[in-house]
Amino acid sequence: MLSPAYLAVAAALLLALGPALPAFAGRPIIAGKPAPSEAAATARWLTAQNTWGFLSTISSDLSGAPFGNVVSYSDGVPGESHGIPYFYLTTLDPTARDALEDQRTSFTLSEFPLGTCGKIDPENPTCAKLTLTGKLKLVDLQSSEADLAKSALFTKHPEMKDWPKNHHFQILKLEIENIFLIDWFGGPKPISPTEYLEYGKNQALLKLS
Repeated sequence: MLSPAYLAVAAALLLALGPALPAFAGRPIIAGKPAPSEAAATARWLTAQNTWGFLSTISSDLSGAPFGNVVSYSDGVPGESHGIPYFYLTTLDPTARDALEDQRTSFTLSEFPLGTCGKIDPENPTCAKLTLTGKLKLVDLQSSEADLAKSALFTKHPEMKDWPKNHHFQILKLEIENIFLIDWFGGPKPISPTEYLEYGKNQALLKLS
């Protein structure tokens, strides 16, 4: 028979966990999604699976206020995720103009658009969200990286190839300096850029949809 003290402790734990149980029940089990304990894997999974996110820059006008915009991106062709977000932007949009003036940038992704969060709210910690901060830089069009970026972007976003030439679209990439990941309760998961970029180099775990 269990002692009264043991039962009291068990009851207290159940009460403490009670409010979070609906969130546990509401989050579906997704094949291929890393466990919450695997922070670097989860961050790379989010970057590989998404096709758009929210890019924030420092406004190039006199206010110097932050500016944000929804943008398409790609970090690789199907089956070859590299973790570095590439963008196809025009200076007709303030996002690219801002980046050419001040490279400081943040890029935020959510698991919610993937449809893998079940019925929970997007702000619920069990619905993962990732923010990559660093510098948004032009990619040299004569480099092999430009070929990789074009292939990655045009594979995920085929219509980009036919966007107006006179809009002078350019390829930019985010050089990652800091990573902020929320996936489950307990606050952000620490990940270094090296851990993030090195993950998956010797394993075939990152599959693009």
